[in-house]
Amino acid sequence: MVQQDEMKGGVKLPDLVEHLGLAVVNKGADYETALVGIKDVNRPGLQLVGFFDYFDERRLQVIGMAESKMLESMNEAQRIRSFSRLFEYNIPALVVSRDLDIYPECLAMARRHQRTLLHTKDTTVVFTSKVLEYLTYSLAPTTTRHGVLLDIYGEGVLITGDSGIGKSETAIELVKRGHRLVADDAVDIRRVADQLYGKAPELIRHYIELRGIGVVDVQQLLGMSAVMLETTIDLVVHLERWREDKFYDRFGLDEEKTDILGLQLPIVTIPVQPGRNLATIVEVAAMNNRHKKYGFNAAQELAEKLERQAQGL
Repeated sequence: MVQQDEMKGGVKLPDLVEHLGLAVVNKGADYETALVGIKDVNRPGLQLVGFFDYFDERRLQVIGMAESKMLESMNEAQRIRSFSRLFEYNIPALVVSRDLDIYPECLAMARRHQRTLLHTKDTTVVFTSKVLEYLTYSLAPTTTRHGVLLDIYGEGVLITGDSGIGKSETAIELVKRGHRLVADDAVDIRRVADQLYGKAPELIRHYIELRGIGVVDVQQLLGMSAVMLETTIDLVVHLERWREDKFYDRFGLDEEKTDILGLQLPIVTIPVQPGRNLATIVEVAAMNNRHKKYGFNAAQELAEKLERQAQGL
């Protein structure tokens, strides 16, 4: 079952503070509930001199050396007025970077308006890069798909199919061959730029269900090398029961695609019937997909040879 895709409303400010190791100088009234929902930061130099046109108060505000030097040129009354006007807006937080001294007027106005004031030793450029990287990942669109995700020869392979078709059994055989399990049953998928990343929900991480045996902990059973926390998703392998009335492509010239979070991924449909070694077939599908990315397509090469032979060349 596929859950509805969603875009998160924002990152909780305490989570961002903890992740980036920021010092909390003053907790605002909304510190616990404030959300950072814009994947960008703002240097409020213009706002500190009174220009608030096109000001997006949802962004994290960052004061660096340039803003600090500008504030140094002001007198106390001007700084009070500047910070008071800034803190009148419902900003998630103001961050002072480079371990710069915090002006007393800044702290006083933050307390008066009950706004969050943070401090970091990072330079403005380094801090901004960390924030953008964290927000880009955290605010990326997500979805959950039913299936099994493995890392096979460096390719992230999502195995899908009806319940009981043999996804988990195929996965455990692949893990025993040296490949790594990422998720079984439910796969949390996140789109970051033009790449999909998948991982297991924390509650069922490293567990796999095998009918007739039950739930096993792959990490405890086979070791750390048998699992990984997250991988890109490069290929979808769909398992379905063999149907006599369906035509299955024997050459692989027609490359099918499936849509996940707006990205088109190659998908291979494998018919399941007694006697087929699904683990080996999935391994070959992963290697073949990798070869195609590097420009080698065996099906296309064979088709060209047959065409040349037919033309007598």
